[in-house]
Amino acid sequence: MEWKGRRGSRNIEDRRSSGGGGRVAGIGGAGGLGVVAVVVIAYFFGYDLTPLLQDGGIQSSGAQQEITEADQERAEFVSVTLADTEEVWADVFRQQLGRTYTPATLVLYKGVTASPCGSASGATGPFYCPGDKKVYLDTDFFVTLSRQLGAQGDFAAAYVVAHEIGHHVQDELGILGRLNQIRARVTEAESNEISVRIELQADCLSGIWARTAQQKFGSIEAGDFEEAVNAAKQIGDDTLQRNAGQRVSPESFTHGTSAQRSGWFQKGLQSGQVKTCLALTDGI
Repeated sequence: MEWKGRRGSRNIEDRRSSGGGGRVAGIGGAGGLGVVAVVVIAYFFGYDLTPLLQDGGIQSSGAQQEITEADQERAEFVSVTLADTEEVWADVFRQQLGRTYTPATLVLYKGVTASPCGSASGATGPFYCPGDKKVYLDTDFFVTLSRQLGAQGDFAAAYVVAHEIGHHVQDELGILGRLNQIRARVTEAESNEISVRIELQADCLSGIWARTAQQKFGSIEAGDFEEAVNAAKQIGDDTLQRNAGQRVSPESFTHGTSAQRSGWFQKGLQSGQVKTCLALTDGI
């Protein structure tokens, strides 16, 4: 992905040098999907976060955080990727939906920071909070994505950003709020099934972004789409459970299988049409 020297977004809130602060608690909050993120990150590392959550959270030291050269480069990459999503979704909303797109703000942090959906930390991973319409991202997650999850390449990281912005698109369309209200009223199994559809739809929307970015900016290089497909496969529920040495439990899936995640990204990539992705939640 060609990104260096390109325009960055103004919708970045940089909290990296503030030291964060707060507690890792209240992981659902404001109708968000924080609890889903906690479960997924637990799969990444193969440990159980339940005792920490029951104890009321993890206390942050609030220490000053050093911003390294690598940190800064990753932040610049995120800013350019976010700017691309803003232009793409402004066009798609206008052309396909006859609507105006309002961009999300992306919060960069190191360690721990607060959000209306609960505290953001290494345990939660990147997430979108509908409570303030912001994406929360510690760019150290990209290191985890590459080294521990086997999803290398800058476009794999771009896919992560695009997926979280996909949740903002859902929020803008009224889908996220409606489905989270339904999830609060149904059984756990039904809630998990709806959660899977929400996540697969965000994957599909990220595929639309990838297709349109290629057409609009010409910034996609050979192998980039394959990096995104591989990233989607590496973070499927079945793969994460298997790699963590756990029994694959379809009833506990909250994001979808590797085949589903990569498949829906590719459906968005191939069609470029929002209606393709909306089919996932029609009728719920």
